[in-house]
Amino acid sequence: MNSIDFSKCPLALAPLAGFTDLPFRRVAKRFGADVTVSEMISANALVYQSKKTFKMLEKSPLENPYIVQLAGSDTHVIEEAVRMLNDIEGIDGIDLNCGCPVPKVVAQSAGSSLLLDLPKLGKLIETIKNTSNKPYTSAKVRLGFTQKTPDVIARVVEASGADFMSIHGRTRSGGYHAEVDYVAIREAKGSVNIPVFANGDIKDVKTALHVKHLTGCEGLMIGRGAVGSPWIFHQIKHQTNTLDPALVHAIILEHFDAMLDFYHEKGVSIFRKHLHTYSKGYSNASTFRDTINRIDRADEARACIDAFFNPESQIL
Repeated sequence: MNSIDFSKCPLALAPLAGFTDLPFRRVAKRFGADVTVSEMISANALVYQSKKTFKMLEKSPLENPYIVQLAGSDTHVIEEAVRMLNDIEGIDGIDLNCGCPVPKVVAQSAGSSLLLDLPKLGKLIETIKNTSNKPYTSAKVRLGFTQKTPDVIARVVEASGADFMSIHGRTRSGGYHAEVDYVAIREAKGSVNIPVFANGDIKDVKTALHVKHLTGCEGLMIGRGAVGSPWIFHQIKHQTNTLDPALVHAIILEHFDAMLDFYHEKGVSIFRKHLHTYSKGYSNASTFRDTINRIDRADEARACIDAFFNPESQIL
């Protein structure tokens, strides 16, 4: 069993659709993420044997512990999906997505819509807990759908058998732009005995320390704050804002090579969104983005990336 040491304030990489794939999770793990979580996996797609979905389940050998996040609202489908995951080694836990605000997910009564039906949310967690052969069952929630009821939600998650939970400090209606309510996360934490990860707008060392102190949570979960800055885990652990430009250069190239290994030639175009965030703050970033958007060959893209992020030719 690859256990999570909640006594050391573990840092988790949050699931982000389209970003936290295997190559990115590997980079985050190299920089100090203690726990990694798969992209949101549709229970329906898994049960229907989607090749793309099975590809999304693959993990790096570095990912220990590794959690798979399921999304769904049908108890029987969730149960079947969990049974399929039971046959896959290297998975340390199954997380239920109760926070995704995307309309197409909410329309299927999944994601954050479960916050409108807490009995169903609880039943789904119970189903995972009773079916899974993995060490951990967990849930990722928001503060509510439109109204904030963090303590009520947290108690349902705990009572349903979750071993830990993570809380994003916004309601569903708050999307990703409303101010994060860390006090509400503290209320949720104070109402349960299971470990809690605080999540939402943790983008630097100062914020991380503030959130840890204010909420009293056992761990921190970082999503968008790690995109373009996967080294944030290293910075938080060492409480430093400094970073060696040569290391940044090396890790971006390593990330690109990992994308090619995982996606083959498609990795070039998929990696562009990461380059757009990696290049923020660099001089001539807009010119670089325009150039990289026109390159499809892996060797040309790598040479362009190498030249742009080389510390000898660029100043942060």
